[in-house]
Amino acid sequence: LDHETQSVVVLTVQSQLGNSPVYSSTQVNISVIDVNDNPPVFLTKSDKVTISHTQPPGTAVYIAHAEDKDSGLNGAIKYSIASKHIANDDDDVHFEIDSLTGDFFLSKELDYETASHFLLQVIVKDYNNNPPQNNTVFLSIDVEDQNDHSPCFQDDFVVIGVEENVPVGTLVYTFDAKDGDGSFLNSKIQYSLEMSNGGENPFLLHPSYGTLITAFPLDREITRSVILTVSATDQAINLTDRRLDSLAVKIVILDINDNSPSFTSSPLSYVMEDAEMGFLVHRVVAKDPDEGRNGQVMYHILSGNENKAFVLDKITGLLTTAQLLDREIQEHYNLTIMALDDGSPALSATQVLTIVVLDVNDETPVFLKQLYKTAVHENREPGELVIKVEAMDRDAGLNSLLRYEILPGTGYEKFKMNLDSGELITTASLDRETQEVFSIKGSPSRSSTAQLYLTVLDENDHNPLFAKTQYQISVREDLEEGSAIMDLFASDEDDGLNGEVTYSLIDDTFGAFAIDSVTGSIVTTKALDRETKSQYMFRAVASDCSTRLPRSTTVSVVVYIDDVNDNDPVFFQNPIRVFVPAETPVNETVATVRVEDVDLGSNGAVVFSLIIAEAVFQIDVKTGDIILQEPLTSKDFGTQLLVTASDQGIPPRTSTAMVVIFTEEQEEEISFSHSLYEASVPENSAAGGH
Repeated sequence: LDHETQSVVVLTVQSQLGNSPVYSSTQVNISVIDVNDNPPVFLTKSDKVTISHTQPPGTAVYIAHAEDKDSGLNGAIKYSIASKHIANDDDDVHFEIDSLTGDFFLSKELDYETASHFLLQVIVKDYNNNPPQNNTVFLSIDVEDQNDHSPCFQDDFVVIGVEENVPVGTLVYTFDAKDGDGSFLNSKIQYSLEMSNGGENPFLLHPSYGTLITAFPLDREITRSVILTVSATDQAINLTDRRLDSLAVKIVILDINDNSPSFTSSPLSYVMEDAEMGFLVHRVVAKDPDEGRNGQVMYHILSGNENKAFVLDKITGLLTTAQLLDREIQEHYNLTIMALDDGSPALSATQVLTIVVLDVNDETPVFLKQLYKTAVHENREPGELVIKVEAMDRDAGLNSLLRYEILPGTGYEKFKMNLDSGELITTASLDRETQEVFSIKGSPSRSSTAQLYLTVLDENDHNPLFAKTQYQISVREDLEEGSAIMDLFASDEDDGLNGEVTYSLIDDTFGAFAIDSVTGSIVTTKALDRETKSQYMFRAVASDCSTRLPRSTTVSVVVYIDDVNDNDPVFFQNPIRVFVPAETPVNETVATVRVEDVDLGSNGAVVFSLIIAEAVFQIDVKTGDIILQEPLTSKDFGTQLLVTASDQGIPPRTSTAMVVIFTEEQEEEISFSHSLYEASVPENSAAGGH
């Protein structure tokens, strides 16, 4: 019998009496008395249970169930924990079991992060320990993690620096958030990124690894820094249970010198030409969006300042004058300015700064000519354009606008100046012969003067006029042929050919004179001889050279031939025979010597002298009378006297004659041995020579 198989055997006992159809029966119950022949048995060899680590102590965790087929005390069982958590002997305090019911209870709070798994050996024993019967089951308890820890960043705020212009994909930072939860999903962190200012996000965050990389090129000059919110979220299955932590991240874009300075100041500036030295002309400004030394700009003048007219402060960019300016010398400057940053390597930019020197009225107008010469026809109607004068004022604008005027002067009222154009016109008809030349001064308003030399063009309306109505001149008769004796001058108030005078002679000059047609000089054409002709009268004509209606004037010329001592005194008789009676008394004129000198004046005035002095005879120096000084004797007869006749010219000219004294008785006896005597005498022989 097996009590555990059938604890009561119910038998029906039927009795039949003979072959009688009547039966009787009774039920017999046979109880099979149990013996402790079956051990307690668990339904499974092992079991597994999961419990949330958030359950409080006293929470039923598991119900151990074992069966013992025995009955009564033999089938009564009790439970106990034989072996605790395999990893930690102290974990038995976490669980308790009801020995009768087999209920497991949590006796202590669980901490998944401390112990996430328990392995317990549950022992079931017969209550009747005779013979002892037991069995075991392994209970695996997994502590189920509840998402009770939020991911946690080490810092609340992170500042990260990254250089601009790093390649796309450059690792900037790796975020590492910790989650105290133990299970995979509760502690698995996923990262996300959010821009705090809503702009374009230049970064990319890997959701699993937390690596932050550049997604676009960075430019500090566009974006200096980026504020990001990085979130770390666990991946609990239940979305509502998921926890997160956030981290504020400031990413500072570090500058590199990737920008050249850029000029923001105007490339054009103005300065008055009378600005004093040191005057602030312009402020050069260049911006460099780089940072620090990369963005510090210094200024230099590269070119255009060769004459050192300006000084540029390299730090402030203030451009000042270093010299006095003169717009009329240079009206603009083109300065090439360089802006250089302090980066490494340094970057630069250039700008051509044009400085326009503004005019002040510091220049005096200057006529293009200091002297203008022109001509205008006489006798023209008023309003005749004479000339246009021009002046230049090196100033500009209104300062260079000129107004012309005529300064007072002789004849200026006959002209009018156009104030604006400088055209000079006549206001009256001009007469060249009244005033041929006008000297006019013109003056613009600030002020310069020029002289206009105006010639009135001639009409042939005047005859040549000699300076005299008659010309008289005395000339020496010993003039050489071709000698000029006088210059005739005739003026013609006309101009040009109309006033050009030529000269000619009319009437007969007996071949003695001619006139130079250009100069009017009268010259001798042969030797003159006063003794032949002592005076010439003829007419000279002055004619202008007009090609249309020439005019002329005649003047009379009288030439007197002045005597020169060119003739010797000439004795009327030579030799001279004088017959003197012997009884002639003393002081009686015995003879008179007669001479002729055709020269005039002192040249023809003759004085007499005796070369051989004789006490008996004496000659009157003026009259030529030979006077007896002593009574005659016989030895005086036949005396020969040598008489000299000298004129009083300078030098004097002299002639000699022989005077022979005869008595009346000797007159018949006198005769020359020769009828002709010839002799020669050297020229320039001294008077009285033999």
